[in-house]
Amino acid sequence: MMMVADGRQAGHPLRAWVHRARLKMVCYKWDGPGQSQLDWRHTHHQPPPPPRGSSSSSDQIFIRSIRTATGRRQSSMGAAGDPAPLVFTYGTLKRGFSNHRLLEELSASGDATLVGPAVTSARLPLVCGPYRVPFLLNLPVPAVAAAHRVRGEAYAVTPRGLARLDELEGVATGHYERLPVQVEVEVEGEGEGGTRVVEAIAYFAHRSYAGDLWRRSGEEGVPEYTHGVAAGYVRRKDRPQGQTFLDQIRVFVSS
Repeated sequence: MMMVADGRQAGHPLRAWVHRARLKMVCYKWDGPGQSQLDWRHTHHQPPPPPRGSSSSSDQIFIRSIRTATGRRQSSMGAAGDPAPLVFTYGTLKRGFSNHRLLEELSASGDATLVGPAVTSARLPLVCGPYRVPFLLNLPVPAVAAAHRVRGEAYAVTPRGLARLDELEGVATGHYERLPVQVEVEVEGEGEGGTRVVEAIAYFAHRSYAGDLWRRSGEEGVPEYTHGVAAGYVRRKDRPQGQTFLDQIRVFVSS
């Protein structure tokens, strides 16, 4: 099924669960609001991938099950007990970039698992701000004609992992905001280019400055935060002291 780290690492509950789940297909039957039935069946076949822009119910419950593999649930995304979705990373949290060390730490503690490469289903503006920091922008479609489907990586995280990511991205202080996003994730066993459409979340530039950042970027985005795009990136510890992150944004958009 989905590309994940080796499930034989017994010390990592998410990975071990996903490894076992690859032997099964989850069938989901919807019986009306507030009602659902899970029917686990061994199978040697996978259903055809859903049409682009939609996700099958079995995909939805499979992803939800990844979230609850450790028996822990969180409520920050909605009603109490809702499991956390996948996290779509598009910038410095990706492998090979400066903040990926946090995901390595969370992976070592069993709080994060790489699901696979992913791309947004919709065209979204991805731009760089001060110090070449990447920002995904949540703007109305007519305003983002120069946007692209953004490439990145999808990770399964526990509530603890999600809290650590929130802290890094400054969610509580208005730096980034965590919003839903639909992505296509690469899936094993479906041939070259096989994907599944799933619901995830991503850290977007906060709405208080997203529009200004888009205009400052010439209303043109990039499809991927590569090392070339990131050239000139300055780590937080090396940036001028005495300015907050939002101060740096204000100076950048007004320059």
